[in-house]
Amino acid sequence: MSEDLTESATRPTGDGSTILRLEEVTAGYGAGLILKGVDLTVPTGTIVCLIGPNGAGKSTVLKTISGLLRPKDGRVLLRGEDIGRLSSRDRLDRGVVHVPQDRSLFPSMSVWENVLMGAFILKDQALIRSRMERVSALFPIVAARKHAAAGSLSGGEQKQVELARSLMLDPALILLDEPSIGLDPKARRSVFQSITELAADGRTVLLVEQNARSGLAVAHHAAVLEAGRVAITGTGEELLRDPEVARLYLGASAKGAAPAR
Repeated sequence: MSEDLTESATRPTGDGSTILRLEEVTAGYGAGLILKGVDLTVPTGTIVCLIGPNGAGKSTVLKTISGLLRPKDGRVLLRGEDIGRLSSRDRLDRGVVHVPQDRSLFPSMSVWENVLMGAFILKDQALIRSRMERVSALFPIVAARKHAAAGSLSGGEQKQVELARSLMLDPALILLDEPSIGLDPKARRSVFQSITELAADGRTVLLVEQNARSGLAVAHHAAVLEAGRVAITGTGEELLRDPEVARLYLGASAKGAAPAR
């Protein structure tokens, strides 16, 4: 991870308010529970990273927030409003965008056409043009490769186009599921740089990341999910330095750091 990413994650960010709060959320599939009482607070304008072992419920948290899965119990509060029973479309209208783990571009369509698909519910053409200009400024690849088939882009470039498309509805909260999966180190650095730029642009990002070290390096706040519950919380830097987190999830020891719990 480049030094500039680590430094950007330690700068104070956000206005001190809370955009999202999960309170004792339980959720699952059929009769089985994956989330078993999740409590999580996401401050406005920050990057929050969820890490943990496979099967802990990280992706399920994102699905429960975006409406792909409804909680069985507990509350999902967006700016104080309980959205737990709202449809995915209603949550989208409130500014919640979910970028899934799997590649979701239309490979035979151009980069420009894929980004425009993000504005599918908008009717105001002037607004769409304005959003495209803003998105192109944040993600230069949109203009540079606008006529290229999305399927011809590298993995890292495709992820940047997915992030660009997510901005077409001007979201307040972006849910990112494993954005670095399958990427080489150079592409991974580029994607995480893009994530820091989303936060710098005033967005709030809730990030699920299996590459814990990279995710924590860009995160202002972080949490470890274990067996469907939040087990450890702290800043991204604190969790990077936590010996127990390092031993379990970073593949190394972190000396001289008190656990952040």
